[in-house]
Amino acid sequence: MSIVKRFITESIKRTEIDEFLQKKLERAGYGGVNLSKTPLGTHVVVYAMRPGLVIGRGGETIKELATVLEQNFKISNPQISVSEIEVPELNAYVVASRVASALERGVHFRRAAFWALSQVMDAGALGIEIVISGKLRTERARFEKFRAGYFPRCGEPALRYMRKAEMHVQLKPGIIGVRVKLMPPDAQFPDKIQITTELPPSEEEPVENAPATEAPPVETEEKPAAETTKTEEATE
Repeated sequence: MSIVKRFITESIKRTEIDEFLQKKLERAGYGGVNLSKTPLGTHVVVYAMRPGLVIGRGGETIKELATVLEQNFKISNPQISVSEIEVPELNAYVVASRVASALERGVHFRRAAFWALSQVMDAGALGIEIVISGKLRTERARFEKFRAGYFPRCGEPALRYMRKAEMHVQLKPGIIGVRVKLMPPDAQFPDKIQITTELPPSEEEPVENAPATEAPPVETEEKPAAETTKTEEATE
């Protein structure tokens, strides 16, 4: 298998696992999955708002997930660990699921989107974009975008720090799609420069208000008076 085909198959497998866990752990507040290969097998980290529902009684649910991932998705020796989401408003999956559930309850899409924007920005996010597409008000499908904050679209910060999620809701007019892109508060940008006015202290900094040191007195040798008179007589 070539490298290109290998990357494509791995990406498809990750997407299928993500969709399966999203449907399976909907009640637990699913917030994403991270797969990493280790010498002992595959380490699977599941992020959820309620880790107890993911683990189950005596670990029944997590054992069932391990067997399904190993048999259906051909993952070698999956080792599943559950991580709790500390701030749900900064997780793109949670925000998308909340907007989707609000649309399913009959809330107007603009009201649901602005409610999600205010919650995410109050939590400290740098920026967020929500795109709702489908048959929103008429028979013709369209989409609307809702943005807030600082939201770069390209460059290294957008590729490294941006969190993305997508959800679908089945309503009477048809399927409504919700796409969320979120920029967390810990993102670093090359154009954001902090200028400090105070310079750091150097190693050889002169000591202020130090006492002045006086030079030692110079000792001069004085000849005795007797010797001077002898020398004068000899000259005469």
